[in-house]
Amino acid sequence: MKDMTPPQLDQSRVRQSFRRGLQSYHRTASVQADIAARLADLLQAQGAPGQFETALEFGCGTGHLTRQLVQRFEIGSLLLNDLVPEAASALQDFGGAAPVQARFKAGPVESLPLPHGLDLIASASTVQWIPDLPALTARLAARLKPGGWLALSGFGRGQFRELAALGSAAAAPSYLDAAEWRPVLPQCLDLLAVRQAPVVLEFDSALALLRHLRQTGVNGHAQQSWSRRHLRDFEDAYRTRFGCDGKLPLTYDPVLLVARRTA
Repeated sequence: MKDMTPPQLDQSRVRQSFRRGLQSYHRTASVQADIAARLADLLQAQGAPGQFETALEFGCGTGHLTRQLVQRFEIGSLLLNDLVPEAASALQDFGGAAPVQARFKAGPVESLPLPHGLDLIASASTVQWIPDLPALTARLAARLKPGGWLALSGFGRGQFRELAALGSAAAAPSYLDAAEWRPVLPQCLDLLAVRQAPVVLEFDSALALLRHLRQTGVNGHAQQSWSRRHLRDFEDAYRTRFGCDGKLPLTYDPVLLVARRTA
């Protein structure tokens, strides 16, 4: 019988990785910024109302999605959450057209006390770090009002495929392709839209690629150290297998979805 126990995650290591990259994340995480904009666009395209009375955003980081949401929707009360407590300092000005009453709570969303009767729950580039996604989505659905909206993005199984092939990636516990999301959601959530489209970044060197990973914290579960020789061997192997026109590609595999509670 297949073991269905969710994989374990060292949250302290992930928290430390994102804390270390917090100051550089906002300007460096261009893919995540684009994902946040696309997720807000998808929410609008599925007919979400222009105003939400209460909303929760978990894994808010430096506010890429926060700013996209408040620029597109009027939100009366907004609860922001992140695993890293220091993220609160990066969330001072949302740039929205209307004032937003926002408060911040740090901690893992799986155990964070959450209000009931929410109109919107949103998160960008976070759910891949949740080991037990069915449990989380059931918990989130229970906090939504009937008719409430859920907008999430994570990453598919092609995430960092180059690093994975070379044995240098630390996979998050919940990489899911678009077709795998429906069984993860409780029956009370109507999956309105799901989108998956890989994005490839290019780097001049392995050092630049690894610096990008460090500055964004996205490979935060990795435990690898790098000697000069190891770095050289890694770059040689990377160029041999994946190099193109002198560049080293790195694949992101974002998956975006919008759902709505039916009852």
